[in-house]
Amino acid sequence: MESRPTIQPALALLELDSIAAGIAAGDAMAKRASIEVLRAGTVHPGKYLVLVGGSVGDVEEALEAGREVGASAVLDVVFLPNVHPELVAALGGARREAGGEALGVIETATVAAIVEAADAGLKGARVRLVELRLADDLGGKGYLLFDGPVSEVEAAVEIGAARVAGAPGLAMRVISKLHPEMAENLVADARFRERVRGAVSANAAVRQGGTGGPAGASAQKPGPAVRRRRR
Repeated sequence: MESRPTIQPALALLELDSIAAGIAAGDAMAKRASIEVLRAGTVHPGKYLVLVGGSVGDVEEALEAGREVGASAVLDVVFLPNVHPELVAALGGARREAGGEALGVIETATVAAIVEAADAGLKGARVRLVELRLADDLGGKGYLLFDGPVSEVEAAVEIGAARVAGAPGLAMRVISKLHPEMAENLVADARFRERVRGAVSANAAVRQGGTGGPAGASAQKPGPAVRRRRR
């Protein structure tokens, strides 16, 4: 059976603020070295990502070519010569349900920085990578969720944040004993409008079932709007 191309053992990601420069950089990377995997495309807000994977030497050489061509359009870059397998899975869309003693959150303004923080945290502590969210619907930001024992999550967040110290938009939190309702929200679609839309739809269905007619048919008329006082 023919083996599938793999991102491992090395991974590099180039993040650019120009789509034209990003396409040119990706082309240069593919031409410079014999890489196993190349994935490229646009993300919000108008940025371009190029991810390559393969042997350490080839990935490093390809990244150098991309940086040369991308020049001033390069926003951020990460090179991981021995990328953690859980990070590879998360990049592919894998998600886990948070169920440990604590939840760790790291947020950055760039995709490359959060990828680097995730790899460092996974290697430095006994945690699971619950989810990795990148750029789209986040205004270009990235964030990760670590799960595990409190001390291990604290260590992972500290290590991950230290690896990208100085990165724009860096923020982190460790939350012990996450409330079940918040855990439910994290497992579901993380976008607020989808969560609200689901709640409204469920509420309408309950009201319709209770009245036997159209939603709100027997509901009381709303009272006058109450203007909140500013404090």
